[in-house]
Amino acid sequence: MKNPDHIEHFYFIGIGGIGMSALARYFQAKGAKVCGYDRTPSKLTAELEQEGIVISYADEVETIPQNILEDVENSLVVYTPAVPKDHKQFGYFQQEAFQVVKRSELLGMVTANKYCLAVAGTHGKTTTTAILGHLLKETGAKVTAFLGGISEDIQSNLIMQGDEVVVVEADEFDRSFLRLSPNIAAITSMDADHLDIYGSKEELEKSFNEFAAKIPENGTLFVNNKLSLSGTTLGINDASDYSAKNVKIENGTYVFDLKTPSQTIENLRFNLPGNHNLLNAITALAMAIEYGSPTIDLARALYSFKGVRRRFNYKIKTDKLVLIDDYAHHPTEISAVHQAVRAMYPDKIVLAVFQPHLFSRTRDFAEDFASSLSEFDKVFLMDIYPARETPIEGITSAWLLEQLENDYKRLVSKHDLIDSIRSEYADVVVMMGAGDIGDEVESVQNSLQDEA
Repeated sequence: MKNPDHIEHFYFIGIGGIGMSALARYFQAKGAKVCGYDRTPSKLTAELEQEGIVISYADEVETIPQNILEDVENSLVVYTPAVPKDHKQFGYFQQEAFQVVKRSELLGMVTANKYCLAVAGTHGKTTTTAILGHLLKETGAKVTAFLGGISEDIQSNLIMQGDEVVVVEADEFDRSFLRLSPNIAAITSMDADHLDIYGSKEELEKSFNEFAAKIPENGTLFVNNKLSLSGTTLGINDASDYSAKNVKIENGTYVFDLKTPSQTIENLRFNLPGNHNLLNAITALAMAIEYGSPTIDLARALYSFKGVRRRFNYKIKTDKLVLIDDYAHHPTEISAVHQAVRAMYPDKIVLAVFQPHLFSRTRDFAEDFASSLSEFDKVFLMDIYPARETPIEGITSAWLLEQLENDYKRLVSKHDLIDSIRSEYADVVVMMGAGDIGDEVESVQNSLQDEA
């Protein structure tokens, strides 16, 4: 296949996806002509359009730009595994012998000949990657970073400050991360997930072991010390190679010392709540130190990190009301959000609004979902967001709701969401899910702002 650096035209099918849009932005910034298709407009597609990328929302061959149709040899079509088999544009490109690659293939090609830092894990990889990219950028590295979320610091999922080192989120979905060639990597977690792809937790762990084996002998693999993997260990208040010590919370900010194999960096400050985020920060710091970032500048860089959109984002934060937006869509992530909320607001009444993501995930982890959601004082469940799936008989939000051991629980529709939240007393409202619940947050925020 032609070197992507020499391709003139890119067409992304599913350009509104977080990983796809970062690649689209990358090639647009390098001077290529970039366009694409997505099923529905979103905040992210609107941002891409403002940056000059043309997007169509109709799956018709007629909506493909002429410059793509007329230059097969210099055009590359990129797609995600979520594209349905009967997609008309996708079928046309295959039939007409266009160069067609998966997003993960293209990312693998872009990073293949560069010094690569990759973050893998079923939870934590997006925030860790964003922190790492921020640390390298703020300490002067010539870095390109492909993020799995929108960094609040730059309002983008792409950092472009040179190409001596590339930072990438290593996605286990569809085994995509096995196309990467990292020099330094981290594995944050290996909880059972994507069982619609892997079939079992054992198969998922086997894939992570394959990823770990890709690290060269002169490279470094960092691992959460709770994982059954060999590597440089990471932890909090323990004997790990890199460990946070003397951890305190001052006005909602973590203050801690970082013990490394060779030194202790004192009085680091980090603004994201929750032990899971503290561990994400430790992972990013360890990778930056291993890469060679000047430790004298890391404290300032870490303190300035603002977070990632939809990762424990405060939308309202007053003495009367707190509204938090989070991407949590797995029981482990929901429990982590609960732990963070309780640490910050130990005596407050907390309402969780959750939109389950995928019928198969809801079925596979129903008991764990029920357990993690029942930790909150009150729970609203929205309908399951189907994403790439068709409904599974008997698997509904009503079925899941019955399993919650909670006195204050109910189903809510999008239409009734704002009125339902307003009518239910709570000091803290947490909106969680990986579907389109994120599109509802702004409306909820605007409605509640006057009362805050």
